[in-house]
Amino acid sequence: MVTRLEELIGVPFHDVTLLQSAFVHRSFLHEHPERLPGLTSNERLEFLGDAVLSFITAAWLYERFPTYTEGELTALRAALVKTSTLAAFARSLDLGQYIRMSRGEDTPVARNRAALLADVFEAVLGAIYLDQGLDAARAFVMPFLERQLDVALSGRDVDYRTRLQEMTQARFNQTPAYRTVGVSGPDHQREFRLEVLLGDQVLGVGCGSSKQAAAQAAAKAALERLEQGWFPQPSDEL
Repeated sequence: MVTRLEELIGVPFHDVTLLQSAFVHRSFLHEHPERLPGLTSNERLEFLGDAVLSFITAAWLYERFPTYTEGELTALRAALVKTSTLAAFARSLDLGQYIRMSRGEDTPVARNRAALLADVFEAVLGAIYLDQGLDAARAFVMPFLERQLDVALSGRDVDYRTRLQEMTQARFNQTPAYRTVGVSGPDHQREFRLEVLLGDQVLGVGCGSSKQAAAQAAAKAALERLEQGWFPQPSDEL
């Protein structure tokens, strides 16, 4: 079992009891404590793995999206590490078949529960962290996060800003900036006007009922301009 698990996750363990413990459901431990000498349930590893995953994801998003607000980063992180997503990661490795559960708990439906699979995935990450450190944990989880990012960014709230950032970084090695240039209307019906800039050049202007909506509109306008062939003049300082 251990060798197969190491092959699946791509990590050879120094302390294999950590990997084994990541797959021990508390129900199995209560039913057969004599069969698992030296092992514990995966609850503590899941707790640790959750924290490690949150840190790795937050640090990555912070560096990847320098123009995002705290709220936008929080929403994107939540989309990447939600239970259904982590369960999908676990299913992609077929981790469910290796979970040790009590006979009363062990059914095909139970093994496919999203919460159970997400917990196992986090427990595995916690085990990797304890066995080999943060770099190994990051190397294990980042391919999953990178693949999931495209899905998370397909939402309307972040799509245009992300596309614009990726395009300007690829073409000009620059990150766009946003600034509010106007607010109008009564308190219950505000309209914000934002500009998106590259260097000192205004690429697009957008309006919306919130700063985020206005930024999305500005990013969309900027994308349309770039797609039409806009390019900085030699005198532009980018």
